[in-house]
Amino acid sequence: MPDAEGLNRRRFLGNSMAAITAAGAASAAEATSAAAAATAPAKPAAVNPAYGMIGKAKISRLMLGGNLVSGFMHARDLRYVTTLFRAYVTEEKIFETFKLAEENGINTVFESGQALVERYNKERGGHLQIIPSIHPKIGMDEQKLKYEIKAKVDSGVPAIYVWGVAADALVQAGEVGLIAKAIEFAKGHGIPVGVGGHSLKVPMACEKAGIPCDFYVKTFHNDNYPSAVPKDLRGDFLGGKGFYDNMWCLNPQATIDFMATVKKPWIAFKVLAAGAIEPRQAFPYAFHNGADFIAVGMFDFQIKDNCRLVERLVEREKNRPRPWFA
Repeated sequence: MPDAEGLNRRRFLGNSMAAITAAGAASAAEATSAAAAATAPAKPAAVNPAYGMIGKAKISRLMLGGNLVSGFMHARDLRYVTTLFRAYVTEEKIFETFKLAEENGINTVFESGQALVERYNKERGGHLQIIPSIHPKIGMDEQKLKYEIKAKVDSGVPAIYVWGVAADALVQAGEVGLIAKAIEFAKGHGIPVGVGGHSLKVPMACEKAGIPCDFYVKTFHNDNYPSAVPKDLRGDFLGGKGFYDNMWCLNPQATIDFMATVKKPWIAFKVLAAGAIEPRQAFPYAFHNGADFIAVGMFDFQIKDNCRLVERLVEREKNRPRPWFA
């Protein structure tokens, strides 16, 4: 579950009761004003996080992760979390979160929620963009894949990428050629195309095969948290012995070492290990060790602090060991 830094149970309950009391005392005029504010276009960011370029697309170094938009939560064995999340993150809350993200300089949603992003832009005057995924798989009809790619490109997205779960499966099955074919189809539309993966074997295989993707999307976080899979149980791919929705970068040091040799932009995701690591530890680790962008699932109350943190880190890491490639 995403880190709610500085928010403990007592403060949450206290703030909630205060909000309920204030809401009960609000006048009709105040309610009208609040409704107008909620639907107003997002204001330009007062303080922007850093940006980078992927192709011709200007992308905020901190992107809004799609899991918290689509409603999918990694919560290990905490079975109530998804229900709690969906009770809080209503459609209206998502739109409020989009607006807050824009006001703090985030201009890109990553992977999930394309329909909601499009509605937000149309109905609320927003300017968010989204980098969606494509899903090649063994036995898939080429025309179906081409149609999926064209439909997403025609919607005006700045870039697309091969979904990490799909790329993991293809590499594990020895079908790297199908990734190459998807990249070929997508690059024909003239926008940047990336390859995602939870396994380090994915970018390794792509580099070895000379697949001309424009960027990589790779999980990256340290393994210094209690529920991490013990090292002697880790393999090359997720889902092995000892895995229970609790670890997404199985070999962080190997990832650092390999990505140092890759001269393409790198979007790191799962940098918080789905809430097991705090941003003030996870973000420096990601940027110092080579990530050019991070995609992070965030609640509305986390966005401002996370944006300020990224802004400071990018400034601090101008001369980091791995050069910036975006």
